[in-house]
Amino acid sequence: MWRVLILALMTGVVAGGVADSAQAQTAQPAPKAAAKPAAHTSAKSAAKPESKPVAPPAAVAGGAEPTLIGQFGTWGAYSATPNGKKVCFALAKPSSSKTNPPNRPRDPAYAFVSTRPAEKVNNEVSVMIGYALKPGSESSVEVGGAAFAMYTQGDGLWIKNAAEEERMVEAMRKSADLVVKGVSAKGTETTDTFSLKGLAQALDKIAQDCRR
Repeated sequence: MWRVLILALMTGVVAGGVADSAQAQTAQPAPKAAAKPAAHTSAKSAAKPESKPVAPPAAVAGGAEPTLIGQFGTWGAYSATPNGKKVCFALAKPSSSKTNPPNRPRDPAYAFVSTRPAEKVNNEVSVMIGYALKPGSESSVEVGGAAFAMYTQGDGLWIKNAAEEERMVEAMRKSADLVVKGVSAKGTETTDTFSLKGLAQALDKIAQDCRR
């Protein structure tokens, strides 16, 4: 249910983007866009950003329209209230993307961190990789000198060992970059590097906003 919503939210991100401006504290209504169908039914979530104020759409479950509550470096912080349940999320696009073989076509990739108080979910990390992943393949995320195994389904990645997620988020708060590697269904290898500039502030902002 949440995945359907967040995919719909994140489809609209492409219409906007994540600004490099330091700290835009003024809340802004998010533009509208069409929903994207869910890739699987896991409670895990995924997301999609761009590069200037990220703009999720209003065409989502429960008529929720995400609002930009702060822009911090490359990360936008958003809140929405689908079906009366508040959710907050931070998202960003890669600062660089590579494919092997080179220049293979793909949709944009996005990193996403969500907090959903009604589900007792806090700082859940996921990545929309921008293509159908190779069935049965594993991907990895490297941050702060540590590597975290990710399970894959459809075009989404989530941490394989949920017990490591808190450590991963703490590493993301303190590190400069997040590197995500994956293999497409056609065998294309990808490497996406996300700048983590502003993530700590974005997470603090959504934690504050989702307490209300």
